[in-house]
Parts: sequence; C-alpha cells; structure tokens
Amino acid sequence: MDQPPPLKRLQRKLTIDVLWIYIVSVLLSEGPTYGYDVRRRIKEKYGFKPATVTTYTVLYRLEREGILEKDETGVYKVTPYGEELYHKALELLRGTLEKLEEVSREKRS
Repeated sequence: MDQPPPLKRLQRKLTIDVLWIYIVSVLLSEGPTYGYDVRRRIKEKYGFKPATVTTYTVLYRLEREGILEKDETGVYKVTPYGEELYHKALELLRGTLEKLEEVSREKRS
C-alpha cells in the first residue's frame, strides 16, 4: 500500500534532504571509502539508495564545506569538524523528537 502524501514528504525530508547525515554516519561507522560505495552502505544500513548524481553532489558539497576530505585516490573520510557537526545534528534531531513526543503526551494527559 502506498504511503499517504504527507508521509512520503516526511520520508524524503528525513532521507534525501539531509543525505549528508547518512553519508557522515556510514563513513564514521565503517571507515573511509569511495563515493560509489557510500550509496551501497546507505542502502544496507538505512534501506534507501540515493541517486548517484545526488550522492556525488552532496559529497562534493561536504568536501567544499570541510566536512569531508578526499585523498588522492578518491577515498572520502570525515574531518573532525564533520564529526562535530554530525553529533550536533543528532542532538538537534533527538531534541526535536523529544519535544514532539512531549507535546503529544501533554495532550493525552
């Protein structure tokens, strides 16, 4: 059964629109790798496979922003700055979810 449009939009917002979080996550958990392997790792760990062009666009942006580094062989790794931003993003997501759950619990009380 197809998801209703609001859930489809939410899924896109939480996957493709914040793809950088998934890229950094797989690089931190499994170590440096090539861009083509990032897509496979995301599919294995998170159950969705971003488009090739989208993946490389995000990889290039992350490199320009100092979140990733690419060595002379084309292998990407997370910089200390990238790891710091990743943890801040997780805190933001956790805090947002906690607030949503808190408001929902208040309504039921």
